[in-house]
Amino acid sequence: MEPHEGKERRPRNRAFFTNLSGPISLMDKISLFLRNDLIKIKNQQDCCGHTGEPGC
Repeated sequence: MEPHEGKERRPRNRAFFTNLSGPISLMDKISLFLRNDLIKIKNQQDCCGHTGEPGC
């Protein structure tokens, strides 16, 4: 079955945990997570455009 046109693929849960396991401090992870989530909310999209960062 083909996906609907215009519907973006949502990130998988595994990618979420992989992005959080990077070699940066906990405070930096939290700030990146919040920043990227606010970008997603503002743009009403599934991705903030910063692939590989926490929250994206």
